[in-house]
Amino acid sequence: MDSTTGKILIFVGIALVFVGVLLYFFHDKLQFLGHLPGDICIERENFRFYFPFTTMLLLSILLNILLKIFRYLTQ
Repeated sequence: MDSTTGKILIFVGIALVFVGVLLYFFHDKLQFLGHLPGDICIERENFRFYFPFTTMLLLSILLNILLKIFRYLTQ
């Protein structure tokens, strides 16, 4: 193990705490996640299909930005 592993663990820990605090205090304000325009929802009599396309796209962009910031800070 080297110092990079320690930095990664610290960053992941801080990110988890941040997400936990965000969900704890703002869970009622984040109800739109999963129900954005572009999220696919098909409901039939005995069938339900849900694919949160737009939500996954936004989360992917956010994680990409955070990883780029993390890589910049650990150089």
